[in-house]
Amino acid sequence: MISLNEAFFPTFFNSYFIALGVILGGSIIGGLAAFLTGEPPFTHIYRLSKLLRIWAIVAAIGGTFDTVYHMERGLIEGETKDLFKQFLLILSALGGAQTGALIIKWFTQEYITS
Repeated sequence: MISLNEAFFPTFFNSYFIALGVILGGSIIGGLAAFLTGEPPFTHIYRLSKLLRIWAIVAAIGGTFDTVYHMERGLIEGETKDLFKQFLLILSALGGAQTGALIIKWFTQEYITS
């Protein structure tokens, strides 16, 4: 959610890096738990990076209800500036989640079959 007191570009970059951090941190910590329980850690890291994408996006944009409220206000009240800002924030969070998943994919190389 964009607060009126917050500048847009810091929020835009925060959204990207929060999503990136959720994917990287959640996947690696989950892989550590898999290692401690005797399961293959790289396989779990890769699977978790795929499962955590939507949660990374939701965490990065600050929850879904505020975003829906701002989008509704943009559509109904004609405030296209807010609508465009929310679209860019969601796009930034999507980019961060995709970057994190790509880094995990490169790290684990689970997509390579023998």
